[in-house]
Amino acid sequence: MWKGVGTPADSYYQVRPDCSTDVPQSKFRIKAGRTLSARKWHAAFSTEGYLDIGKVLSRIQRGGVHPSIRGEVWEFLLGCYDPNSTFDEREQIQQRRRVKYALLKEDCRQMFPLVGKGKFVTAPIITEDGEPIREPIVLQQINIDDEPAPHTKWNDASSSEMPKLSNGRVSKDKKEIQWKLVLHQIGLDVVRTDRTLVFYEKQENLSKLWDILAVYAWFDSDVGYCQGMSDLCSPMIMLLEDEADAFWCFERLMRRLRGNFRCTGNSIGVEAQLGNLASITQVIDPKLHQHLETLGGADYLFAFRMLMVLFRREFSFGDSLYLWEMMWALEYDPDLFSTYEEHELTKENSERSKGKVKLRRQCGKFERENLRNGGKNDAAPLPISVFLVASVLKDKSSKLTEARGLDDVVQILNDITGSLDAKKACSGAMKLHKKYLKKSKHA
Repeated sequence: MWKGVGTPADSYYQVRPDCSTDVPQSKFRIKAGRTLSARKWHAAFSTEGYLDIGKVLSRIQRGGVHPSIRGEVWEFLLGCYDPNSTFDEREQIQQRRRVKYALLKEDCRQMFPLVGKGKFVTAPIITEDGEPIREPIVLQQINIDDEPAPHTKWNDASSSEMPKLSNGRVSKDKKEIQWKLVLHQIGLDVVRTDRTLVFYEKQENLSKLWDILAVYAWFDSDVGYCQGMSDLCSPMIMLLEDEADAFWCFERLMRRLRGNFRCTGNSIGVEAQLGNLASITQVIDPKLHQHLETLGGADYLFAFRMLMVLFRREFSFGDSLYLWEMMWALEYDPDLFSTYEEHELTKENSERSKGKVKLRRQCGKFERENLRNGGKNDAAPLPISVFLVASVLKDKSSKLTEARGLDDVVQILNDITGSLDAKKACSGAMKLHKKYLKKSKHA
């Protein structure tokens, strides 16, 4: 339902009363004529279901997406569905994905019966050798059917009085051991994620978040689970009612970001993005880059959090979602879907997608700039998120060049929490991107 001109986005994501003074207020306002409304969204589809993605991108870039349709719009922005598909084709794909998720979840449940039971663990359940841990807190959390009486004291109970460990077998498979070792870390992060929101007062929503992250850690074992992923997954659960749909939307987001979370030896993938950030800053603000180098910040680790969780800490919840959809609309590439899901298309739809020439109006502004300046010739085009961080550094350049140490740099960046404007940040990123491409071209 349209709530009128100028409605704050945060009004759709209720904050717990006891946290209201600690949460930054939303700067994003839902504006008629600018924000993509439910009416405009539905009007963008043909009778068969083809979506005029160019029109949609233009509207999102002007004013974001109305919260009431955010989930379904995101599925297109992230490449879950091809705008060239019909309603029937998308329904078939959705059903296949739901079945696939159910099978993945069942595989996980067979290994650890707590999956899908509306519970989760916050204590380690196995040793690194795969041996079950039988400490009282673990036994209490892992037990499904025989909950202990409230007065039971585990330290006084004999082993025969303790509940039976539902998964007492020794894990031998390396992949399974690795998966089980992260389950408690997922639980610890789940209870810390977006706890200022009323939505997460419900145990069922917390357990849904845990289930999705646990299944993803098994599904993508090369990445598994890392801290920060719960922040990226949380909005999906709030926006998409069906758990399987939320999982696949999160999975599409991770396809873009999984490189940041991959660990090899002593390095983590996000270091490559931090290196890109350093290169961009060196080109657009040499003085700032030199000062940061002098302070010992050449690795740009102070910007680690911004890139890992896409500014979730720097914006209010509603504003961070607005920022994300602005980013995805700006860098939208119509090839995204055919790259991800061509094997799921019907033959007819596959041929239709292949035969369609990529039109610039179907691309986001950021993507169009890449095409215009040859930025896509690079093996790995830089994402807009790196330019967003660069624009924040540029905006705070005068303060940062006065910093006397890295602690000052961190403090300056921490002080921006809640004060950033998502639309201005995107506008700044676009300007820097254009400037960077031109300077790089003539370098």
